[in-house]
Amino acid sequence: MKLRFLGTGTSTGIPVMGCRCKVCRSTDSRDKRLRTSALVQTEPGAPGILLDCGPDFRAQMLAADSPALACALLTHTHYDHVGGLDDLRPYSYHALDQRFDIYCQEDVIRDIRTRIPYCFTENPYPGVPSFNISRIEAGKTFTIELGGRFKPVEITPLRVMHGKMPILGFRIGDLAYITDCSAMPDADTLRLLHGVDTLVINGLRIKPHHSHLNLSEALDVIKVINPRQAYLTHMSHDMPAHAEMPNILPAGVQMAYDGLSIDIPS
Repeated sequence: MKLRFLGTGTSTGIPVMGCRCKVCRSTDSRDKRLRTSALVQTEPGAPGILLDCGPDFRAQMLAADSPALACALLTHTHYDHVGGLDDLRPYSYHALDQRFDIYCQEDVIRDIRTRIPYCFTENPYPGVPSFNISRIEAGKTFTIELGGRFKPVEITPLRVMHGKMPILGFRIGDLAYITDCSAMPDADTLRLLHGVDTLVINGLRIKPHHSHLNLSEALDVIKVINPRQAYLTHMSHDMPAHAEMPNILPAGVQMAYDGLSIDIPS
């Protein structure tokens, strides 16, 4: 299984418009961060599973050479995670039944229908994207069919809190992907993360934040889960520059960057 980080920045991206801080002025390409999203390929040649679809989706997919997609999993309804849904229209055109599969919570379904109502009218305008939206719940594993010779994929949604908002992370085999988390109040979440090989988790900045894990909190969670390897994502310009992080992070923890591709052992 492979995971590609399509974007690793927070809602503003990096550089932040109008900012002249060290990180925003960095010439290191690893400090240029689009809004957070990722792509999972469970086996060679299989269509990808998109994790969130933010406003940078089109640029991210072009940078990844426009791979085939099977579906999208949405963690929550904030704009930096769903703002690119309209750009899924080429993928809905290419879907077998001309509708692209999306999996998300009930509150996200309601918000999608409000954000892009033109996709759900009785007689939609020709060319708008069309979706199959399936409701999922934390702790309840579901299966995605990739078609052809490819094995079905089991996915377990994970309950985490984003401030006061209950959102989802996902476990796919030995990979766990969690973003915008501020707390894991449900003991079932830690149980479902037991034995995970690779953990992706948000670490916004050094200072505390009301609705995101900061660096020390993210490292505490990583220590409890104890994966073989952990990657930080959803970072702001208040986190140190990428080149400085190896001197700060413990062994087995890395700062992800846009375009990074990793292998998850099976």
